[in-house]
Amino acid sequence: MDSCALFLSTPRPPPPLVPAHRRRPLTSRSGLRRREGCPCSCASSSSSSGRAGSQDRPPRPWQQKQRTQRPGRGEAIDPVGFLAKHGISDRAFAQFLRDRYKALKDRRWELHSRLIDLKEASSGFELMGMHRHRQHRVDFMEWAPGARYCSVVGDFNQWSTTENCAREGHLGHDDFGYWTIILEDKLREGQEPDEYYFQEYNYTDDYDKGDNGVDVEELIHRMNEEYWEPGEIKSQKSRLEVVAKLYEQMFGPNGPQTEEELGDIPDAETRYNEWKALQKDDSASSLPCYDIIDNGQEFDIFNVATDRVSFEKFQGKSPPLAYWVEMRKGRKAWLEKYVPAISHKDKYRVYFNTPDGGLERIPAWATYVLPDAEGKQSYAVHWDPPPEEIYKWRFERPKVKGSLRIYECHVGISGSEQKISSFQEFTSNVLPHIKDAGYNAIQLIGIVEHKDYSSVGYKVTNYFSVSSRFGSPDDFKKLVDEAHGLGLVVLLDIVHSYASADELVGLSLFDGSNDCYFHSGKRGHHKYWGTRMFKYDDIDVLHFLLWVTEYRVDGFQFHSLPSMLYTHNGFSTFTGATEEYYNQYVDEDALIYLIIANEMLHELHPDIITIAEDATFYPGLCEPTTQGGLGFDYWVNLSIPEMWLWHLENVPEQEWSMNKIMRVLVNNNSNMLSYVENHNQSISGRKSFAEIILYEGKCSNSSVDNDLIFRASSLLNIIKLITFTTSGGAYLNFIGNEFAHPKRIEFPMSSNDYSFCLANRQWELLDKGVHKHIFNFDKDIMSLDGKERLISGGSPIVHHCDDTSMIISFTRGPFLFVFNFNPDASYQLYSVGVDEAGEYQLILNTDETKYGGRGELTSNQYMKRTSDNRVGGCRNSLELTLPSRSAQGKRTLP
Repeated sequence: MDSCALFLSTPRPPPPLVPAHRRRPLTSRSGLRRREGCPCSCASSSSSSGRAGSQDRPPRPWQQKQRTQRPGRGEAIDPVGFLAKHGISDRAFAQFLRDRYKALKDRRWELHSRLIDLKEASSGFELMGMHRHRQHRVDFMEWAPGARYCSVVGDFNQWSTTENCAREGHLGHDDFGYWTIILEDKLREGQEPDEYYFQEYNYTDDYDKGDNGVDVEELIHRMNEEYWEPGEIKSQKSRLEVVAKLYEQMFGPNGPQTEEELGDIPDAETRYNEWKALQKDDSASSLPCYDIIDNGQEFDIFNVATDRVSFEKFQGKSPPLAYWVEMRKGRKAWLEKYVPAISHKDKYRVYFNTPDGGLERIPAWATYVLPDAEGKQSYAVHWDPPPEEIYKWRFERPKVKGSLRIYECHVGISGSEQKISSFQEFTSNVLPHIKDAGYNAIQLIGIVEHKDYSSVGYKVTNYFSVSSRFGSPDDFKKLVDEAHGLGLVVLLDIVHSYASADELVGLSLFDGSNDCYFHSGKRGHHKYWGTRMFKYDDIDVLHFLLWVTEYRVDGFQFHSLPSMLYTHNGFSTFTGATEEYYNQYVDEDALIYLIIANEMLHELHPDIITIAEDATFYPGLCEPTTQGGLGFDYWVNLSIPEMWLWHLENVPEQEWSMNKIMRVLVNNNSNMLSYVENHNQSISGRKSFAEIILYEGKCSNSSVDNDLIFRASSLLNIIKLITFTTSGGAYLNFIGNEFAHPKRIEFPMSSNDYSFCLANRQWELLDKGVHKHIFNFDKDIMSLDGKERLISGGSPIVHHCDDTSMIISFTRGPFLFVFNFNPDASYQLYSVGVDEAGEYQLILNTDETKYGGRGELTSNQYMKRTSDNRVGGCRNSLELTLPSRSAQGKRTLP
């Protein structure tokens, strides 16, 4: 990390020279400030993360999330604020929140005392790992408190465990377990070492600032003449020179040598007055005045009081930055003089000597990791490309306007060929499709390096490395940059509880101890997934987890929160009782980590998006952290896909309950992310909805009149429309589901002879039969929302929900949506109540032939005027034609 010369700093303006009241001492220990404006305030519905709960259980009223502004810095903090807002009167839960807030303040203080602030805490990737320093060297830093010795081994030193190690005089090993190793560049034969230790090199520029014929001595002379006043800078031959002169000035040339000879020392004010009397009153002196000014204020080291004349004189000077830069040499001079200590793409690992013997590990902060050619152990790759190969960012980050329409992807399965697709192929082929389909965000899963491809990326080995299966770090940067150029924000699915238990490539037993990054004992292991669980109460682990990388991603989905929040990892029956959110199984440290993570992300990046995936719907998921919440922007309603899956697999279509469906869809939907199916339905040993409805491909794509094709297209379309239009401003679709991909996803593994047959997407179906119809409808929904903002304002107001007729109608702002789930009955002149009178224009109709429907509505039925007949408690009504298994969207005309 770059350091700044001390002489470039300037003091603050002095306070007025008048008496002032003493400052009140600080009462907050956190030292952290919250940014203004909070994105949300919600929790959500109750469900069982262990699949024990009912699929159609709706969220409770008090778990509602509403969009509010983030409280300003001066507003009071209420650790139980959201309880009062939602009328929750559980005293034990309120006390738990107060105790949690006290622990949060202590954790903030620990972070502040070690890492200064949130920005410092989140910038570990700029310091840890391997980074080139400006002074012809490479610095490596690693955290391994259980190790007794540390070195870097690799191709550059023939894998020697002693050549490049932490040693005295080079920082070495600190009290917190951080190891620092300096890899010095080697002088080429015939070259002389730099005369000045502070000689710097600009490794990215070809031109050389220091090769213009002016030597260093001349530059230093110019700096002294231009910047320092005569007598202000003096050379010293010894560290004790100033001390000796001061001692002689105080006690004379023959001063006391022992404490007995010293006698009583006058107080500081008396000594100062005696010294002041001996000074000459020279107003023309060029030296700054350091007279003591006591204005009654508390001493502030960052605001030293000086006289205004000296301060203004100091402020008027320009630091000799031009001369300092002129001393920096360029890349050519560096390459001519030195051989890099470690070159671009060199392999390396970190070696530890532990009580149990020597260990070689992949550095925890490695940014690029490749498997060993022999398949024995992976190794890190030093990624330091030359200037001509470094990826240069071209586009600014886009901002989401209106709703969030997320396209969830896995890069490896995004191609049509039976292989692992790459970042480059995804950028060229899939990103344009996503933009054309009308989505404004992509969410990438399985991006972080993981050992087994069959794990879908859910057994993470290296949290700061993109998976080498898909390409290099620069390939991923290009993917993100091109997505931004298309107006797509990029979200990452991060998986805290899926840390690989593999000791050779992961963080497990990283430094030989069992409690480096993870809990020891049973708590450190996930009972069902075989993964490791982080210690969220450790400051150094938080330093590792609190990060925003160099890849310019725009947000994160925190995957599977129950595995973090509960010591039973969410695999327990949940009844929804409030007690379950504060009993002995709740991990308070994980809750505090999530609060700090959200504060950090939103403080440093106000436009960032955070999403909580929590099947237990912990209260206050999206409440402001100042009001006792966790601070997320959106929460995922996992009950919705479970509800649709239950109906499709277990309930005959004629017996579907409209009231149960709407209870899950619309109850407390503020800032709720909804989806029909995500990767879980396709990957986790299940079938996709299209596969369920189409009976594993028995459907023929040749005829639109086929009953099975009509059922597939009409049912999928109305399920998608009602889920989208009842969402809380965010909707998600998994890659391929926009055109009803007919096959599930099955990654290569031993059970299928490592076949890639089902680990791809059949893009050729986009223009065929039922898949074309469903894609047309999905595309038109996204396009219509982009223009009309269907789900950006207000919540749906249900006017009609009848289990007998299987009709649902609701309004959302100026829009009216009517659904006929009846698979057999069509209705002519069906009366639907509305509050606003006037004309309603048809803007969307699932029964159109281009969507796979039968086209029963004629053009003269596209515009309808209300009558004053009261229906369902509404003052006005519309009489509509509702074909079976269809839906309509209408908009009031001004």
